[in-house]
Amino acid sequence: MTTTSARLLGPVTLVLALSCAGVSTLQAQVSLGNLRSAVQGSPDSNLTSDQASGGLKEALSRGVATAVASTGHPGGYFENAAIKILMPPKLQPVEKGLRGIGMGPKVDEFVKSMNAAAEEAAPEAKAILLQALKSMTITDAKGIVMGDKTAGTEYFKRTTTTEIQAAFRPIVEKAMAKTGVNEQFTELMGKAPALPFMKTPTLDINQYVLDKATDGLFVVMGEEEAKIRTDPAAQVTPLLKTVFGRH
Repeated sequence: MTTTSARLLGPVTLVLALSCAGVSTLQAQVSLGNLRSAVQGSPDSNLTSDQASGGLKEALSRGVATAVASTGHPGGYFENAAIKILMPPKLQPVEKGLRGIGMGPKVDEFVKSMNAAAEEAAPEAKAILLQALKSMTITDAKGIVMGDKTAGTEYFKRTTTTEIQAAFRPIVEKAMAKTGVNEQFTELMGKAPALPFMKTPTLDINQYVLDKATDGLFVVMGEEEAKIRTDPAAQVTPLLKTVFGRH
């Protein structure tokens, strides 16, 4: 981009042009406030347009990659207390009753199977999220830069949840069939009427797992975004150090 065209486009457009050319090796470290200053067109910003737009793009891309890598493997959900898929809240009284009659191992097996289905589906989200990053508008990007520490994750959640769930659904359903989740669910619920004073609530267990799988992905992504924005240890490339580092 030439100097003349840069002046014509203006600072906000330059900062938020996520399809900009490559970024050179960077020297001075600046704060997140400089990124915001660049978006607002302040002459006090130490960031070039390439630095600002490249930094935002890299931060969000790393958040996507980390979230998918962290969740899309055996134990990715089950071993992460923040996103582990538990028995649905409306079934927890049933769970308590089942454990009380010695069905605890069956309940545990059921819970693990739900998490395994989510873990199998998670890698499908990566391409969808990266496409959303490419499709980001100037207004979207400005809101992310000026927003809170998980504004980028909220953008992805707002724009991709429906598409991610559509991609997840056949994988979750296949995984749940393979591991016998539905059969386990039917068996567990079949035991509930035998429990004193226990009514069995109805639930779409597939939709429940889909919702939790999607929510968990965004939880991990938000944690990574927040770290990149605020924690120097997470700013692992020269570009991230320059855009999000502190004086």
